[in-house]
Amino acid sequence: QVQLVESGGGLVQPGGSLRLSCTVSGLTGSISTMSWYRQAPGNQRELVAVITSATGSANYADSVKGRFTISGDNANNTVYLQMNNLKFQGTAVYYCYARVYSGGYYWASWGQGTQVTVSS
Repeated sequence: QVQLVESGGGLVQPGGSLRLSCTVSGLTGSISTMSWYRQAPGNQRELVAVITSATGSANYADSVKGRFTISGDNANNTVYLQMNNLKFQGTAVYYCYARVYSGGYYWASWGQGTQVTVSS
């Protein structure tokens, strides 16, 4: 069974930086894409960034372009989210999401989430 474990969340001041990590275990197929989503209190979960494993191509939500960077370590089935110049609006639970190809099907898995709080 595929499991995703996130780490790296915490409390940071506005303008500060954090790096989130997400490692996939129990993988029997190949990772197609890995993404980071976030959900602030009272809001819907939103896509922050996505990376295609085979090409390294990345896409970002407009709200984080130029400040966040998603990167992957395919050898270790790990994806990172470097978050710079964090704003108050960045306060949310951040979730890792993996789309895995195995046995002729695509499967989706979510991590448990890691809290990021931006506060002075």
